[in-house]
Amino acid sequence: MASDEPLRLSVDIGGTFTDLVIEEAGELRLFKSPTVPHDPVQGILDVLRMAAQGCGTSLAGLLGRAQTFSHATTRGLNAVLTGNTARTAFLTTEGHRDILLLREGGRRKPFDFTVPFPAPYVPRSLTFEVPERIAASGKVLHALDAAALEVVCDQVQRAEVAAVAVCLLWATINPAHELRVAEALERRLPDVPYTLSHRLNPSLREYRRASSASIDASLKPLMSAYIAELTARLQEAGLTGRILMVTSMGGVMDAKDAAAAPIVTLNSGPAMAPVAGKAYATADLGADTVIVADAGGTTYDVTLVRRGEIPSTRSAWVGEEGIGHMTGLPSIDVKSVGAGGGSIAWVDAGGLLHVGPQSAGSVPGPACYGRGGTAATVTDAVLVLGYLDPLSFANGSMTLDLDAAMDAITRQVAAPLGLDVIAAANAVLELTTEQMVRAIEEITLQQGIDPARAVLVGGGGAAGINAAAVARRLGSRHLIMPAVGAALAAAGALMSDLTAVFSATVPALTTAFDAERVNAALAQLRAQCTAFAMRIGADPKDAAITLFAEARYPQQIWELEVPLRYPAFATRADMDRFIEDFHATHREILGISDERSAVEIVSWSARARIALGRSSALLTARAPEPAAISSRRAYVRGSGLVDVPVRPLATILPGETITGPVLVESPFTTIVVADRSTVELGRSGSILIRPIHTAQEEREAA
Repeated sequence: MASDEPLRLSVDIGGTFTDLVIEEAGELRLFKSPTVPHDPVQGILDVLRMAAQGCGTSLAGLLGRAQTFSHATTRGLNAVLTGNTARTAFLTTEGHRDILLLREGGRRKPFDFTVPFPAPYVPRSLTFEVPERIAASGKVLHALDAAALEVVCDQVQRAEVAAVAVCLLWATINPAHELRVAEALERRLPDVPYTLSHRLNPSLREYRRASSASIDASLKPLMSAYIAELTARLQEAGLTGRILMVTSMGGVMDAKDAAAAPIVTLNSGPAMAPVAGKAYATADLGADTVIVADAGGTTYDVTLVRRGEIPSTRSAWVGEEGIGHMTGLPSIDVKSVGAGGGSIAWVDAGGLLHVGPQSAGSVPGPACYGRGGTAATVTDAVLVLGYLDPLSFANGSMTLDLDAAMDAITRQVAAPLGLDVIAAANAVLELTTEQMVRAIEEITLQQGIDPARAVLVGGGGAAGINAAAVARRLGSRHLIMPAVGAALAAAGALMSDLTAVFSATVPALTTAFDAERVNAALAQLRAQCTAFAMRIGADPKDAAITLFAEARYPQQIWELEVPLRYPAFATRADMDRFIEDFHATHREILGISDERSAVEIVSWSARARIALGRSSALLTARAPEPAAISSRRAYVRGSGLVDVPVRPLATILPGETITGPVLVESPFTTIVVADRSTVELGRSGSILIRPIHTAQEEREAA
């Protein structure tokens, strides 16, 4: 590694491993180290030290050359899921104390009455009513009672809360009362952070706005402390470059901005894999319909890219849909199931095999890790089947215990099912594959997309084990396994842009359209994008601004996001084109349209993106030193344990076609091709697999 070449670093903390990707001169290098749950910053420093040693330099030398340090974390997400957020007060309009209790959505299983009604994110005992009322038009119906507000502040003080969320009715139309509440909080509780709903999430729906404000406020003490500690320890270790936090929208922002609105980092890890997956699918096959599947130690995250666009949603939930808590903010649309390398295999009282959603995580980890774990996991099953080399796991940083894996699978799966250990391990892997297939079918078939017509991109440290089998089950013609796929999310952060999203609630109807009012709102949104670019030290001309509307047919419940072709509605033709675009979007997503109906717009938004570095150059990975071609006893369906060729990634040459069965090994993952599917090298250094789908095709390949 050249001593004077600047670097860019990206870290993604997963449930099992902390991933680091280093970009130097357009090439990527990957490093992994076990996550340290009780001190995630220590896990980051561990993987950085490992990288420094691998690059022949000191930690200070490595960090001193880093221009940017991008970081994705699930710290905030885990805090919300486990209830370990700050004690938070919720202030709302008098008479509307139960916004968080009444919520949105409903039971996914309407006849399962064993599921209790979910508790509100902030308990009623910490919910306080502010005497005031603003109408939907923005008119003040009841002036804010200043004396009563002082009493509310007294109550909040006595409650000894660490954060405050404020959500008053129609503050998105007229924020005057929320701003007065903010003035009182700053005066009476100067050391307590607060979140105003109209600033964070100016959306139409009260529950989403209240929920996002509450979640954001409750995370501020935790995430502010975490980001401050991260910054201090990295700078103490020698970092002088810019620290960026990955957002749920698939971009990055300055760490100080993330501390001010920590809710934007909730799903930062899963949001990055689609960015990288789309880039590799475009580079290797020119595909614009892509299924990006990221298999980590705990979950299997799936995203469908259509027409080259990564989908977003405002209906993201923390926890199970309907009974968790809705973030209400734009987020990459990711479907997650508990089917990762650390997912636990177990047999219920009725003799039925399950995989997940429980995970062994990194501590104690799978039984084969030798850290005290005794649960049988997917990784244990894979080791029993011979797909992993126990002596060179995670680039040789770990040695796996085959005997412990055999014992765990035997006790917890084989014995209860009456199978031998190989058959039991294969059953675990096949069930895991089936769960992955179901997750993909759910996001594709529901949108009218045949998964067989999409390119499948596999990422994550555990992706290579099942990806070829998943592709075969789906009928996919192409599977891409990027060379840095084991850290796909971390690689995606290096391909991302500085991003900000701004919104304005200006309801409009196409049959009674106030163009002057709407255009003023759009101009204000563009001005906010320009101010964002200037604040981060960029040239406003470099900001790519996308305007879009959240629209629906009148009386519909849900809105669809429709990009705008123009910066303003200058003529009737501009409106006609927008209406055409909405009908087309509605028809594509929901299968029908009503061209005779008016279109109702509930809000307008602008997304600003400012490119960082040379994202187009980040598609190649530095190949490791070539290792010898070998073979290993591994399971092949129909043949049992047989000698299977093992091909290190660095030994596969451009233009070479390999017919399976074969195990393709890179430093941090193994790609299992257990049939006669073909393997070759892509333009970006990715592995391209063309799956065999039928027995007839397999016979012809033989």
